[in-house]
Amino acid sequence: MKKLLRFAALAAACFVLSGCKAELFSDLSEREANQVVAALMSVGIPASKSASRGDGVTVLVDESRFAEAIEILNAKGLPSDQYDSFGDVFQKDGLVSSPIEERARYIYALSQELSRTIAQIDGVLSARIHVVLPETDMLGRDFKPSSASVFIRHLEDARIAKFTSQVRLLVANSIEGLVYDNVTVVAVPAETQEIAASEGPILQNVLGIWVHPNSVNRLWATFGGLAAVALLALVMAGFQGFAGRKSNAADEFDAA
Repeated sequence: MKKLLRFAALAAACFVLSGCKAELFSDLSEREANQVVAALMSVGIPASKSASRGDGVTVLVDESRFAEAIEILNAKGLPSDQYDSFGDVFQKDGLVSSPIEERARYIYALSQELSRTIAQIDGVLSARIHVVLPETDMLGRDFKPSSASVFIRHLEDARIAKFTSQVRLLVANSIEGLVYDNVTVVAVPAETQEIAASEGPILQNVLGIWVHPNSVNRLWATFGGLAAVALLALVMAGFQGFAGRKSNAADEFDAA
């Protein structure tokens, strides 16, 4: 009977874990993970968080809705792009870089810092800045002015056009030798039809647990399996207690 009880417990545990979860993203910050989970649950896709091996957070989603979750998050621009800072680019590694390498790293770090700033504007999903700095000419010959191109991907209903002049001014004032007229801003709206089409499933509350309608039966079946294992454990405990009392009574009778 003990083997049967162990087998039943193992079967129940496997059944509980049968609701396959797929790892959507890992090594996210707590804030990024919360944004991803909130975005998925707002369109009816159950998602959960778990701690990663390091300091990051992992987001899990039902395996059957993995592709749908990826499409929705891509349209929403989540998780947000990661941008390097000057400290990340110019880490002290003990190596001596050539002037060309130092210049390339400086341009990259500058574009990353500006992209991070522009991405903070409401409605902006991602931002990229391409900076062109002229080569230094000690004699002042063949001088070419600095220039920059800004690419912004934004939500369809965001009014990015009214911020274009501010973005150009920000970039122009952040790069030495760059003038306002040499900054180009290209804003492209993201497609949002798929998000609207996905809004529909409403989570249902089952004993205090919010689940997708398609998972309600599976959850009740899980509860039923756990209840059956608990009941079997109680029966086994009662049977063993009864057998023990009967054995003690028989021993006392023989002793008498």
